[in-house]
Amino acid sequence: RLEEFLKKEVDLELSTLPDFEERVIDVSEVEQLMNSINAIPAPCAPVINPQAPNAATGTSLRVCWGLFSDDTVECYQLCYTPVSNERHSDEQAEHTLKVKETYCTITDLLPNTQYEFWVSALNASGTSPPSERAVYVTAPSPPTIKDKKIRSCENAALVCWESRDINPVDSYTVEL
Repeated sequence: RLEEFLKKEVDLELSTLPDFEERVIDVSEVEQLMNSINAIPAPCAPVINPQAPNAATGTSLRVCWGLFSDDTVECYQLCYTPVSNERHSDEQAEHTLKVKETYCTITDLLPNTQYEFWVSALNASGTSPPSERAVYVTAPSPPTIKDKKIRSCENAALVCWESRDINPVDSYTVEL
């Protein structure tokens, strides 16, 4: 029998390719998981502080914020816009500043004007959601004393002034 078998021609070619040669292994999910192990998460939203006493002049405001978590933060993005009933004026432009600290003094503002501020934290993984918005107010301009209307006598003086501010001023302090 062996002799007969060896005399026969045997075709050793396979008619189809084996399954393992056609398969492509997708490792993208594994790569993504490996990359996420060393990645830091995007930070949480910062918390903007309310306006502190004496944190404003007629043309500047000091804005402060903080984080509730131990997030890694490379910098902050502070945004602000003047508060106004008119939504399409040129002064309504939104301003954005990149800041390394958790505070910033903004200058060149209008006196006795409300500004709305919000802040986001940034790191290599992305940007946090914005903080709640906080409204800060610049100090009013000093009033102009009307020299021609000043009157005085032995026990009294009459001093008149006018405000240079568009928005109403709550009160004045007169010093002698």
